[in-house]
Amino acid sequence: MALARYVGRKVAWTLVVFVVALLLNFLLPRLIPGNPVDAIVGRVSQGGGTGGEQLQQIHEHYMQEFGLDKPIWQQFFIYVGKVFQGDLGTSFANYPAPVGPLIAQALPWSLAIMLPAIIVGSFIGSLFLSSVPPFALAIILLFLVAVKGGILPVGGAYSFGLSPEFSLAFFGDAITYWWLPFWSLVLVYIGGQAVGMRSMAIYELGSDYVNYNRGLGVKEGHTVRYIFRNAMLPQFTGLALSIAALITGGLITELVFSYPGLGTLLFSAIGQNDYPVISAITLLITIAVLIANLAADLLTGVIDPRIRAAETGER
Repeated sequence: MALARYVGRKVAWTLVVFVVALLLNFLLPRLIPGNPVDAIVGRVSQGGGTGGEQLQQIHEHYMQEFGLDKPIWQQFFIYVGKVFQGDLGTSFANYPAPVGPLIAQALPWSLAIMLPAIIVGSFIGSLFLSSVPPFALAIILLFLVAVKGGILPVGGAYSFGLSPEFSLAFFGDAITYWWLPFWSLVLVYIGGQAVGMRSMAIYELGSDYVNYNRGLGVKEGHTVRYIFRNAMLPQFTGLALSIAALITGGLITELVFSYPGLGTLLFSAIGQNDYPVISAITLLITIAVLIANLAADLLTGVIDPRIRAAETGER
């Protein structure tokens, strides 16, 4: 029952944070100066042959089409309703393209560099370059390895003239563009996890309960299990925080290498005031961070009963 109450509290707090994040996710893009419909009408007027009355009609049409003619509170509830139906809206800048397919095209490229960076970096355990901003390391690697060395491509995700497909030829080409973004993330983030685990294990070896167990003649393997459980607790929290930093850093890294992931799509959407695309990407980031933090909280509570007791008043 204590574990169930602990899990329930953590899930409830996560849902509260999600609701607040959903509100901010809707409002913040709309604080960007400029009206996206004005930009669309401006592009239409550049073509010539369109009078002022026609431009006004076009402006009103897009305001109604995008729902921008409604009060902001009504737009918010429409947005929330569509999100819970899995509808991320229609891109303003790429009208009438839905946001979902745009995200689906960019997301695999981001996952291709972020997930391996998390897995590999967790086992490398090096603090080397951990304080360097990801974009700075990305620029350094780009200059040394690609521009000066000519060892790897300068930017992009695959060679000009190719199209993404599941084939060895395409994979062999795309992997050469993948290495620089991947290592610029691995060398910065996550690397301290193994080192931190080792330091905590050494600290636990000198604890009173370890000395007491040894005095009682308890088998070393039994004591090691307690040492491992106590030493790994801070690592879950650190890993969750590192994942959040890795996601944001990875988006910036994509811009440096012109990698066609969520970061490049987000940057383009911000420049065009494309509210639905901005909200969709930031919503994905929010969900990923909340899930990582919730998983860390639940795992620490399951592993260490003292945390459950402190949260739920268990005796």
